[in-house]
Amino acid sequence: MPLDLIFFAIVAVFLGWRLYTVLGRRTGNERSFDPFAKSNRDNAGANGGRGNETANDTGRADSGRGQDRLPEDGQKPAGNVVQLPRDQRRIEAAIAALPEEVRRGLEAIGKADANFNPVEFVTGAKIAFDMILTAFAKGDSLALRPLLNDEVYRNFNNAILERQKLNHKLSTTLVGIISHDIVSAELIGEGSRQEARIAIKFTSQQINVTTDSAGEVVDGSASDVATIVDVWTFARQVKARDPNWQLIATDSPQH
Repeated sequence: MPLDLIFFAIVAVFLGWRLYTVLGRRTGNERSFDPFAKSNRDNAGANGGRGNETANDTGRADSGRGQDRLPEDGQKPAGNVVQLPRDQRRIEAAIAALPEEVRRGLEAIGKADANFNPVEFVTGAKIAFDMILTAFAKGDSLALRPLLNDEVYRNFNNAILERQKLNHKLSTTLVGIISHDIVSAELIGEGSRQEARIAIKFTSQQINVTTDSAGEVVDGSASDVATIVDVWTFARQVKARDPNWQLIATDSPQH
C-alpha cells in the first residue's frame, strides 16, 4: 500500500477516535434536560450556558443580544442564566410581596413537596421559557416533547408542521426577559393525584421574523424589537417520581 494511503488511513482512525471521545455514544437512553432540576441548572451554568440566542428552524443558533453575563467570582450559575445574589434577593422579595392567596398556594405546594423551592422554580421557569422559544423557532419537536404536556405539545407541533409545509422559516431572537413573576399558584386534587400549578407572567423583548423559501420576509421584521407579554402555566404531580414540570397552558393577555 502506498505510504500516502497509509498516512491518510492513520489520520482517519485518529480523527474518528477523537470524535468518539469528545461526543461519546448515543444509546437512546439519555435523560432529557430538565431546566427545573437544580443539578442540571448548576451543570449548565458551569459549562458556560447558552446565553440568549438567535434561533431558527434551520437548526442553527447564533449569539444574540441578551442580557445574560458570564459567571464571575461569587456568582452562582443556574442553567443558561447566571443567578447573581441580587437576582435571588429580588426573586425572594417579589415572592414575599405576592398577594396572600398566591403565597398560600406556594406554601401548600411546599408542604406537599418538600423539595419545592419557589426561588429555584422561578429561575427554572426562566430557563424553560428560553429553551421552549428556541426549540419552537428551530422546529425541534424532540426538544419540546418533555417540556410540554400533550395538548400544548400538539399545538406547538402543529404550528411547526404547518410552517414546514409552507416552507417557511422562523427566526427568533430573545433580546431579554424584562420580568418573570408568579401570578398564581395552587395545589389541586387529593392524595397521590395532587397537582401543583404555577403561572408565571413573562415580559420579554423579542425579534421574530418569518421568511419564505426565497428568503423574503412574510411576517415580522429584523429591526422590530417587540415587547411581548406571556402567561405560562407549569404543572407537575407532586407525588410523581418524575421531577419534571411541564408547560400546560399559554396565554397572551393584551395588557
